[in-house]
Amino acid sequence: MPTRREKIFLGLALGMMVILFISSAMTYQQQTIVPELKHFNWAWWHQVLDHIKFDYAGRTMSVATQGYAGMTEFLIRKLAHFGSYFLLAGFGYLGLLSVIPFWGFRVPLTWLAATGYAALDEFHQLLTSGRSPMIQDVMLDSCGAIAGLLVALLIVGLHHHRQ
Repeated sequence: MPTRREKIFLGLALGMMVILFISSAMTYQQQTIVPELKHFNWAWWHQVLDHIKFDYAGRTMSVATQGYAGMTEFLIRKLAHFGSYFLLAGFGYLGLLSVIPFWGFRVPLTWLAATGYAALDEFHQLLTSGRSPMIQDVMLDSCGAIAGLLVALLIVGLHHHRQ
């Protein structure tokens, strides 16, 4: 039976799932922040972005191809992908401590659940007009989940070490 603290973590994980579901149901036009970002002129940020160029999902991502606002939004969106699944997996792991006592089973199960939810989220985007699901996003989400699990493992390890 989960403890009160574990129930809170499971509730937070469920909350992340709801937020992700709502987000993937929105069109790009409902989510874009490019018009707002065009009002900012941060010289230091432009200098950082000028040196960034990479391929993502078969597209070259750079200021030359996206503009400053588009490149900034792209980085924010990908950070949101990573961060959302970081939190989802971390909360899920911490919520399952007493439900699945053996950490060697809890870690892969939590990672697979988060990655599976990422794949379902991208499928949901396939059904939403104006959205394009990408396997690269599932891979990024999966990396976020692994990072969240590592932090959760560290937290649990430090907590046990204190006791």
